[in-house]
Amino acid sequence: MLSADGGVKHGTGVEVTRTQVAIVGAGPAGLVLAHLLGRCGVESVVLEARSRHHVEHRVRAGVLEYPTVQLLGETGVGERLRREGLEHGGISLRFDRADHRIDFAALTGRSITVYGQQEVVRDLIAARLAAGGEILFGVDGVRLSGLDTDQPEVAFTDGDGVERVLRAAVVAGCDGFHGVCRPAIPAEALRVFERDYPYAWLGILAKAAPAQAEVTYAHGEGGFALASMRSPEVTRLYLQVAPDEDVAAWPDDRIWAELDARLAVDGGHALNEGPILERGLTAMRSFVVEPMRHGRLFLAGDAAHIVPPTGAKGMNLAVADVAVLAEALERFFATGRGDLLDGYSERCLRRVWRAEHFSWWMTSMLHLAPGADPFERRLQLSQLRYLTSSPAAATSLAENYVGLPYGS
Repeated sequence: MLSADGGVKHGTGVEVTRTQVAIVGAGPAGLVLAHLLGRCGVESVVLEARSRHHVEHRVRAGVLEYPTVQLLGETGVGERLRREGLEHGGISLRFDRADHRIDFAALTGRSITVYGQQEVVRDLIAARLAAGGEILFGVDGVRLSGLDTDQPEVAFTDGDGVERVLRAAVVAGCDGFHGVCRPAIPAEALRVFERDYPYAWLGILAKAAPAQAEVTYAHGEGGFALASMRSPEVTRLYLQVAPDEDVAAWPDDRIWAELDARLAVDGGHALNEGPILERGLTAMRSFVVEPMRHGRLFLAGDAAHIVPPTGAKGMNLAVADVAVLAEALERFFATGRGDLLDGYSERCLRRVWRAEHFSWWMTSMLHLAPGADPFERRLQLSQLRYLTSSPAAATSLAENYVGLPYGS
């Protein structure tokens, strides 16, 4: 077993410390991994380029699958989630100017919970620090070496400007799509699968009570729209726009008018308007690398895969990855057996590709592709009508949406 060496100073003046697992990135993947490892007695150090304030306040995804909620609750970080999260027993598909509810609870016995990613991050940081875990914020110049050895190193400059090296048995790359971990793998060692979609989401966060009880996906003549929420007082809303859309061309009045038009139903529907707290453009893309391991480097979350947000899978996939990785690392450090580590990539990728397909399917069914002809439009409506009239079809959507078992 490796253990911390107290910060031995080498002759070069670089501070070298040891741990069992070096985790790059303090998003949900890195923090859940550190939390799970801490519970089974495996040491880790988390490195994060941003400040603690930044990672605790950046607004990201807000829909938690049933397995994610269960894992957080069972491992002691679900108290605030249970108290403040909004549990939903289904979603609404809005088309033909009417709502069509998919009842997750009736179809699967499970639910989803709306609870912002930043809230999950806050809970995990608080729990890790309370347990004596080490999270280093504001690090710079992270560099990986020795990935093909049994003692890889992560060099970096800490928040005080001190040059440091973290020596570990395993490195977990949880630093997102634009991080340094995936590029540290030789290009010839990875296969890349990707697709860019011909639309994006213009998203707003508004200080206004949600007008609907559950997440609502709308498909209509004007394009796709999504009505969600972050709390009983804050609404999250999205509009399908072009990938190169200028956000400045969308003043508040235009946004609300377009949302009203796309979310309209027969019999009337009124959004609760309020001050727009923030707005931004979200690209729509699918991306997967295979394998998710190179030597002693294991990729997790957005460092290995991206899904379009339509299926609400991004954060949940990250948590699923590290749940599998934590189990494998616990066995490795307790027994020396590497069989679960050897199977990590294959096991995760089965779930990743299922989520990729589901997210692609939801995206293709609900969005209006540029240049789509009437034939394609009729196919989309046919799929939506079948989905909301067939219990078998609805169950398939519900099973995927609430979340499949880890490693499946």
